[in-house]
Amino acid sequence: MSGIDDIIHAWNDADPSAIHPTRGVSEDAYRESGEAQAELLATVLPEGCKVIDFGCGDGRVAIPLRQLGYDVTGADGSPRMLARIAERDPGMPVIETDGTDLAQQLGKKKTDAVVSLAVLIHHDYEACEQIVAGLRAAVKANGLLILDWPVSDEPAEAGGWIGVTTWDRDRQDAVCKRLGLKRVDTDLPWPVFRAVKAGS
Repeated sequence: MSGIDDIIHAWNDADPSAIHPTRGVSEDAYRESGEAQAELLATVLPEGCKVIDFGCGDGRVAIPLRQLGYDVTGADGSPRMLARIAERDPGMPVIETDGTDLAQQLGKKKTDAVVSLAVLIHHDYEACEQIVAGLRAAVKANGLLILDWPVSDEPAEAGGWIGVTTWDRDRQDAVCKRLGLKRVDTDLPWPVFRAVKAGS
């Protein structure tokens, strides 16, 4: 499996049609999928809070979240993706990051929530843990992390940059405890975690 930088380069060089399956249907379907996911996120995100969309790509979810009244910053490791989001929404602040250094880039200005719906699944276990640690460090105490971080009865690492890594629930829970993430019960299709004291 490739490292974090290799996966960033692969996405940076990817054709825009590879960003999301709905883009193969139409641009309208692609846009509507982002709007639908933003509306789902709004069911758990506090109204108007500061949100970082990590792995924002060209803004499929970040832009509709902003339209719903959230203070959104797009974050991505790919300069090309950030250039595309700047074209679509020139007023959106952006951060170039692989996730591991997000807290350092924010400094003392931690965010209320991090949403990452398109990154963790493409990394191996070690890189995923590093990214989750970086995202957790960027969130205020009691803030939320909404992460596409799937578990499976037959967990496996992805075999390439476009593959999907799945986790054993016990292993994921151990990472959460070490980093200070408490699972929140929601109806969202992605796991939601609250930032708590590490080890609790």
